[in-house]
Amino acid sequence: MSQFQFHFPTIAKCGAGLADQAGALLKPYVDGTLLVVTDQGLIDAGILAGFFASLEQAGIDYQLFSAVEANPSTDVLDAAVALLKARNCTAVIGVGGGSSIDTAKGVAAMATNPGNILDYEGYDKLTQPPLPIFAIPTTSGTGSECTASTVFTNKRTLFKTVIVSPRLFPRLAILDPALTLKLPAAITAATGMDALTHAIESYVSRQANPISQAMALQAIRMIAGSLEKTYFVGTDMAAREQMLLGSFLAGVAFSQSKLGNVHAISHTFGGVFNIPHGIANAALLPYVIKFNLPACPERFRDITIALGADVTGLNVEQAAARTVDAVVALNQAIGIPATIRELGVDLEFLPQMVSDSMRSGNVLVNPRLTTARDVERLITDAYHGNL
Repeated sequence: MSQFQFHFPTIAKCGAGLADQAGALLKPYVDGTLLVVTDQGLIDAGILAGFFASLEQAGIDYQLFSAVEANPSTDVLDAAVALLKARNCTAVIGVGGGSSIDTAKGVAAMATNPGNILDYEGYDKLTQPPLPIFAIPTTSGTGSECTASTVFTNKRTLFKTVIVSPRLFPRLAILDPALTLKLPAAITAATGMDALTHAIESYVSRQANPISQAMALQAIRMIAGSLEKTYFVGTDMAAREQMLLGSFLAGVAFSQSKLGNVHAISHTFGGVFNIPHGIANAALLPYVIKFNLPACPERFRDITIALGADVTGLNVEQAAARTVDAVVALNQAIGIPATIRELGVDLEFLPQMVSDSMRSGNVLVNPRLTTARDVERLITDAYHGNL
């Protein structure tokens, strides 16, 4: 066996209705004032009423920051940090999608570390432990509740900066599928494909290990078996549970293995064009899979089977190629555009997109060696629909 490390310190509490018990679950960990980081839409929709009631019932003092935005910027982070310091908060919880949880992680880190969050780009550069971090996801996609990373957009350069540190793992994640029942179909599709991309890229990553691969493959099975159900019947609790757990498993997997070319490139789309992350991943995924097929056909055969496709009578390479067909069919079923042109990507920015993509550490663990020319071709193929 080759040597590897698997580090996952987050405690996960899973089950319908647990968000309404969050106060009691958090009470042992919170000594002082808790900063709640979320977005106003969740509050206005009444989805978090039980959560806030539980904090009050448990006697937890809290401050609310509800100005989170999609593809969070350093400006929003700075505002949240200012509130935390003004109110002397001692812990942070992100409640919402990946943007809320990523923002919470950034706030906790910058409460104790000097400078700007962008100073900590890369791996394990935080010099001080962040404040305690907690997470409650309301989407099934980003897996941020169980990862050691956070992402922020520099509005000046339009670059999405990734900060990775074992210190950023939340101490406690509360997974309550009831919070996802009201997700609109479009968000269900986008976040679900984000989770599927995590699982697929993790499984074929050069940095994958047997534990992460087991989690990634199970995540693929769970997501493939439930995403269409939740898209068409959002109130299907059993399917919502499968999606939330599949997203969680995919997050744990890629927290160990990193990702690949899809994420390296899609982050540039979010930074430059503010395209929703999950949609960008979904549109790119078939093109990157096709590019990667020669590097590890056996692993893609495993993925094809996990996606539920029939590989009877096919050799390894033929079965592997079916992964592309399965992902394209799933995208079509849930309304994902077939090209990145339809998302608003402009090839005028191609040099910047290529440069920013190559800056990502995910390129280094992609199963097939990738050059700047390869990235340029992937982007142009995904733009023109050359699959």
